Amino acid sequence: MPIVIHRPHQKPHDEARKLAEHVATQMATEFGMKWRWDGDVLHFERTGVSGSLTVVPAEIVVHVKLGFLLSAMQPKIEQEINRFLDKEFG
Repeated sequence: MPIVIHRPHQKPHDEARKLAEHVATQMATEFGMKWRWDGDVLHFERTGVSGSLTVVPAEIVVHVKLGFLLSAMQPKIEQEINRFLDKEFG
């Protein structure tokens, strides 16, 4: 089952995009993820994980699909995503 999180925010659009890109850069460094922008959607992937972070005015939407081996860690991964969103977009 994929992780889907909708989170309202009050950041200006450009700032929200910069925060999303900052996180993508960290994920690339720490976990070897590749990422790319497609409009306002930041797509990311690596073996066992793929997803997107959509930045629209007043909302961030995160979709994450976990492979079989990581699916057991879904609650922990979802918790970490929520913690990040609280910190950066709260």
